[in-house]
Amino acid sequence: MGVRGPGGQFDGVVAIGGDGTINEVVNGFFDDAGAPIAPDAALGVIPYGTGGDFRRTLALPTELAAAAAVIAADHRRKLDVGRLAFTDHDGRPAQRMFINIASFGVSGEVVRLVNQSGKKLGRLSFALATARATWAYTNQRVQLVFDGADRVEATINTVAVANARYFGGAMKVAPDAEPDDGVFDIVAMGDFGFGDLLKSGRRIYQGSHVTMDKVTSRRARVVEAEPIDLGAVIHLDVDGENPGRLPARFEIVPQALWVVAPAT
Repeated sequence: MGVRGPGGQFDGVVAIGGDGTINEVVNGFFDDAGAPIAPDAALGVIPYGTGGDFRRTLALPTELAAAAAVIAADHRRKLDVGRLAFTDHDGRPAQRMFINIASFGVSGEVVRLVNQSGKKLGRLSFALATARATWAYTNQRVQLVFDGADRVEATINTVAVANARYFGGAMKVAPDAEPDDGVFDIVAMGDFGFGDLLKSGRRIYQGSHVTMDKVTSRRARVVEAEPIDLGAVIHLDVDGENPGRLPARFEIVPQALWVVAPAT
């Protein structure tokens, strides 16, 4: 939905939906090269979806009248956006922007299962899909390169490249992420299995999992990721959608998009 400014021109777009809808609208603000189409235009959000993860970081209200009041007040924050170059399901190079979190590993399997189920159970859909996917998933070996210099090989369950804090239906995977600080928070859950999920899965919702032995975190502006094992298929989760797989390159675009948010 477009919003007209005082001069009668559209100066904003309101997304009514969840994280996948917000992602689609965010991509409409940028051209195929990732450059902003209308740099002064703003994104407003009326939360109405299953996960509702992006709105949690910005403390956007879920009640319709309150969300509309935030948009009417038109308090704007200029947020960073992620630019993702990846491999689509047909093996071709592709690109998308993302504003919340892009991740890979078991999270890609989770979002695939959630989208297949139709999200009928809301947040419970994510919890059930996480348990189901973790039970069946074989952790993968990946190579990660941070800011073009620091190269790491690791066995991973999930790696979250986070612009904001929540994914997977209220999991606080990157508790310290700020969407306007010019860097990603990268949280890697290493050789994490179903037993770890049973013992400490609640910690992911609380954000206290980052102190666990199998979890590492760091910050970077660019992350490159590829499978080590020949033929391995490692799926992506991009703002709650599964557009493809590794190899992929994640790059922060600082101060890229105005977003209407509650005044702090």
